[in-house]
Amino acid sequence: MIRDTSGQDRPVTRSPGRRRLWLALAGAGLLIAAFAAAPAVKRMMGSGNSVSLQRLGVATVEIGPLVRDIAGEGKVVAAMSPTVYALHGGNLVLKVKAGDKVAKGQLLGEIDSPDLRAKLAQEQSNADALRTEALRAEVDGREQRASLRSAYENAAIDLQTARNDLARQTKAFEAGAVAGMQVEKARDALEKARISAAHAEAGLGLKDDSLKFELQAKQQALQRQTLLVKDLDRQVAELELRSPVDGQVGQLLVAERANVAAGAGLLTVVDLTALEVQMQVPESFARDLAIGMPGEISGNGRDWRGLVSSVSPEVVNNEVAARIRFDGATPDQLRQNQRLSVRVLLDKRDKVLTVSRGSFVEDGGGRFAYVIEDGQAVKRPIRLGAQSLSKVEVLEGLKPGDKVVISGGSAFENVERATLSP
Repeated sequence: MIRDTSGQDRPVTRSPGRRRLWLALAGAGLLIAAFAAAPAVKRMMGSGNSVSLQRLGVATVEIGPLVRDIAGEGKVVAAMSPTVYALHGGNLVLKVKAGDKVAKGQLLGEIDSPDLRAKLAQEQSNADALRTEALRAEVDGREQRASLRSAYENAAIDLQTARNDLARQTKAFEAGAVAGMQVEKARDALEKARISAAHAEAGLGLKDDSLKFELQAKQQALQRQTLLVKDLDRQVAELELRSPVDGQVGQLLVAERANVAAGAGLLTVVDLTALEVQMQVPESFARDLAIGMPGEISGNGRDWRGLVSSVSPEVVNNEVAARIRFDGATPDQLRQNQRLSVRVLLDKRDKVLTVSRGSFVEDGGGRFAYVIEDGQAVKRPIRLGAQSLSKVEVLEGLKPGDKVVISGGSAFENVERATLSP
C-alpha cells in the first residue's frame, strides 16, 4: 500500500509583528507616491482635454503706441454733382452730350412748351390793354377836372358879379333912385351865386378824389398783370437748361426729344475741380468718426493728405458712408468712381499697455483672456480700452510680458485651466 504525504505536512506559523511591518511599508510607499503625483493630478483634474499649442495664436503684452485708424477702399466722387431738373413739362432738345465740358451758365438744352409760350403772349396782351386803359383813365380824369374847374371859376365870377350888383343897388336905394325891392332882389342873387360857387368848389374836390381812386385802381390792375407777365417770363426762361457749375456733363437721364414731365431729372453735371473719396465704415467705428479728422489717400503710386468732410447719419447694411476731401489742391488725373486706398486716423496714444487684436476681444465681450503659465492656459478676467484694427488697449488683468491666447481659444470650452501640448 502506497503511503500519502499527510505525514509530512506541518502547519506554518507566521509572526504577527513581521506582517504589520510589511503593511506599514506598503502604506508609506503609497502615501509617498500620492504626494509626488499630487500637482500632476491636480493639473489633470482641472485642465480637461489637452490642447495643442500649434492650434493657438499667441501674442505678448507690451507697452507701446496705439494708433486707432480705419483703413479701406474708397471711390472718387464729385463733391458737387448737381442734377438738372425739368421745371416745366415739354419736349426736350439737348445741346450737349455725355462727357462734354461745360462752363457755368452754358446752355445745355431747351424744353419746348408751346402752351406756356402762348399763355405768356396772352397775358402780355392783357397787360398792354390794361396799360392803355390806365392811360385813357388818366386823360379822362384831366378832362373832367378841367371842366369842373371851369365851372367853379364861372361860379366864382358870378358870385363876384352878384356882390358888385348888390353894392350898386344898395347905393342907388340910399340915393332914392331905386326901390327897396331891387336891393332885396340883388341880395337874393348874391346868395344864389354864393351857393353855386360853394357847390362848384366841393364838386371839384370830390371829382379830384374820385378820379384819383379810379386811376389808382387802373394802375394797380396793370401792376398785377405786369407781375403775372414777369412770372411767365421767368417760367419761359426756365425752359432753357443752363449748367449750374463748371464741369463735365455726366449721365443723361432721358433721351433726346423725349417728352418730360415737370420735376423729372434730365442730366448731371460733375464738378471735377472738387473731388472727394467716399468709403464705407463699419458701424462699430462710425461713432468715433468726426468731421475734420486727418486721413491719408493713396493711389496711382502717390499719397495725399485728406480730411473727413462728412459722415452720413444713416446706417445701411451695418455700414456708414464717410467722405474724405483732399487737404489742398485736387490731384490731376482722377476720375469719377476711381478706386483709391483710404486711411483715417481716429486716435493716437503713446506708452499704453497693448496686445494684438484677436478673437478673444469678441469672445465673451473682451471680459477674459487665456494667459499661458507653466504649460497651461489660465483663464483670467481683463478689462479692455481703446481698440484699433490690429491692437487693443489693456486696462486691467494683464501685465507686460504676459503671453495671451488671441485666437483658437474656443478649444478650451470656457474651462478655468487647460493643459497645453506641443
